[in-house]
Amino acid sequence: MKYMLMMAGSRQGCDEMATWSADDLKAHIQFMVRFSEDLVESGELVGAQGLAGPEGTKIVKAQPGGPPVVTDGPFPETKEFLAGFWIVDVESEARAIEIAGQASAAPGRGGAPVQIPIEVRQVGEAPAVET
Repeated sequence: MKYMLMMAGSRQGCDEMATWSADDLKAHIQFMVRFSEDLVESGELVGAQGLAGPEGTKIVKAQPGGPPVVTDGPFPETKEFLAGFWIVDVESEARAIEIAGQASAAPGRGGAPVQIPIEVRQVGEAPAVET
């Protein structure tokens, strides 16, 4: 079963991360790299990406009979945003939750777990279409 593990971010969290020492930031990044490498070695990682901050985000909406409407977003009142994701192919939801828990425990200031919120959602499968 495939699951998408979505890491939430916030402006507050980004501001706090900017105050970490160079060693704390390095430890966090090394953890994330090693974490993804472990998932590759286990054969469970389908894909993973960190995302740029939301300030460059565009929202696109179709417009009948014309070009799509493009607006900036998310808006300043947005408190959380998608910071990155992993797609894993695992035997069970329990394993996906276990992996999400490991990601959530990434080290932060002084090595303390940052407890990043990770949303676990099963990847849907399209129904079979007869031709």
